Amino acid sequence: MCGIVGYIGPKAVVPVIIEGLRRLEYRGYDSAGIAVAGGPDGMQLRRAPGKLRNLEAVLHDSPVHGSFGIGHTRWATHGRPTEENAHPHRDCSGNLVVVHNGIVENYLALKKELTAAGHKFVTETDTEIIAHLIEQELINAATTGSGQDNHAEGSAPVRLALEEAVRRAVKHLTGAFAIGVLSADEPNKLVAARMGPPAVIGIGEGEYFLASDVPGILHHTRNIHFLADGEVAILTPSGVTLTDFQGAPLPLKTQRITWDPIMAEKAGYKHFMLKEVNEQPRAIRDTTLGRISLTTGQVFLQEMQVTAEDFRNASQITIAACGTSWHAGLAGKFMIERLARLPVEVDYASEYRYRDPIADPRAIGLLITQSGETADTLAAQAEMIAKGSKTLAICNVVGAAITRKAQGTITTNAGPEIGVASTKAFTAQLTALFVLALHIAQVRGTITEAESLHLVDELSKLPGKLEDVLRSVDDQCFQLAKVFHTANDFLFLGRGIHYPIALEGALKLKEISYIHAEGYPAGEMKHGPNALIDETLPVVCIATKDPNDPSSVLKYEKTLSNIQEVTARSGRVIAIAIEGDEEIKQLVEHTIQIPQAPELLLPVLEVVPLQLLAYHIAVRRGCDVDQPRNLAKSVTVE
Repeated sequence: MCGIVGYIGPKAVVPVIIEGLRRLEYRGYDSAGIAVAGGPDGMQLRRAPGKLRNLEAVLHDSPVHGSFGIGHTRWATHGRPTEENAHPHRDCSGNLVVVHNGIVENYLALKKELTAAGHKFVTETDTEIIAHLIEQELINAATTGSGQDNHAEGSAPVRLALEEAVRRAVKHLTGAFAIGVLSADEPNKLVAARMGPPAVIGIGEGEYFLASDVPGILHHTRNIHFLADGEVAILTPSGVTLTDFQGAPLPLKTQRITWDPIMAEKAGYKHFMLKEVNEQPRAIRDTTLGRISLTTGQVFLQEMQVTAEDFRNASQITIAACGTSWHAGLAGKFMIERLARLPVEVDYASEYRYRDPIADPRAIGLLITQSGETADTLAAQAEMIAKGSKTLAICNVVGAAITRKAQGTITTNAGPEIGVASTKAFTAQLTALFVLALHIAQVRGTITEAESLHLVDELSKLPGKLEDVLRSVDDQCFQLAKVFHTANDFLFLGRGIHYPIALEGALKLKEISYIHAEGYPAGEMKHGPNALIDETLPVVCIATKDPNDPSSVLKYEKTLSNIQEVTARSGRVIAIAIEGDEEIKQLVEHTIQIPQAPELLLPVLEVVPLQLLAYHIAVRRGCDVDQPRNLAKSVTVE
């Protein structure tokens, strides 16, 4: 969640760090700070609550100068979003500072021990513990003579190197952490360590970077090392060295990132979210590129350690995900079960390991995550592996933690998603799930070549249809926002594979407009939600159909009955329907039409009007669309 940017190099330190933090604003934050050392004034610290511009104002009035530094944007977990609780945090001397993403679960016990040892704490945070813990390791080494490269017996011990103090300190921590540490006593050295939340090292031309996510440094370098759990990186002007927590050297494994930095800019749109909604046709094209044959209908998934035999022998697919990715997983259940005839369970990742799942080595785990660093999803993956399951990942970030532990990954290729409310990552996930469902169906022999060829052809047409939707419904959603932006509640209804899209539509609206919204299976209306319906309640009904699919037509007819239940009680219906559907126009107040597609591909088209409706309502209500309150883009703690 928090943004971290550290820098050592010939450029002015402060502009590099502030620019990097600005590019990480999408992660969500409530305060910001920067520490710079290597100048005439030693360690210099500036912090401010609120947005980054508040920190910039502080720096304008009280500049800092030095040769190396680190910055941080905080999302409060321990302690209020105040100046004193903002990162970086200092030790007692004030010469050592720490920034931290994650949670120290045993911080109260550590704080008690450190207080007894004479340390003074000035914040409410768990992060301050880390600074004092490192300081204590330095004190212990100086007292006991356990520093590195000590002089001969009887002489004063050499000061413990900062990286060794960090290695010793992190062994006391329980929880999740990605930390950056610097000390005025060790000029031009930045130490990073990771256990859980993401951290990346950037390798430039005579300059080196630390960040919590790639966009923070991508405008400086494309050569990235993804710090793994249990790794410590030491950045100096001469390069980067890597060790494990025991101090054993490790190789630096750099990857070349192909994202264009311009992808992380608004490109003329008012908000990142609107830009990303309009990028969905491209994201779907890129997610299918190289994975399908329009000639044979075959699906090709490279670098899969889960074999065709594994899929043939599988007892079930177990999907775990959070938030929007969980909705994608629910839709994926319909795709996989319908095409591959393989049972699918879908769990909230945050609940999976707490329900004591039954061990089944023949079950295949599927983790869905935009960032690949979501703490709950990583925990679910670890539980699946512990139960003997192989795991697959659908992820938008190359080299993310979840992909390194999976036996195969389908990268969604949506590019950086800056808006907190996921849009293009969701439709790319739906696309990846459809490709995976087709692949499993083909290896299990549950689909004919003709059916495969037809579905692959339809999938290839989806980006073009999506472009038509974006052109045709944006103004309609803008007009609907004028009518419904004052509503206090919304209801979203859908049947079958369309029910997860109802859930996603409700989530988008509540995330960015702060209107209470709920998604329901349409058939459940008479079991409670009907009590809510009156003339003030907008009800969004997904009433699409594939006329070539009898089960789809049946669901459509049943949904029409549910719509009549709503209109009979004076509810105001907005229907998502197929182009040319005149019947539904006679029943409802408002209709948004989308192109025809096979039943299993309709969700990709259905969700776009719901995204745009939420967007225009939020804008009209004056909400911060890209950074909704209390939310973060990448949830790297439980």
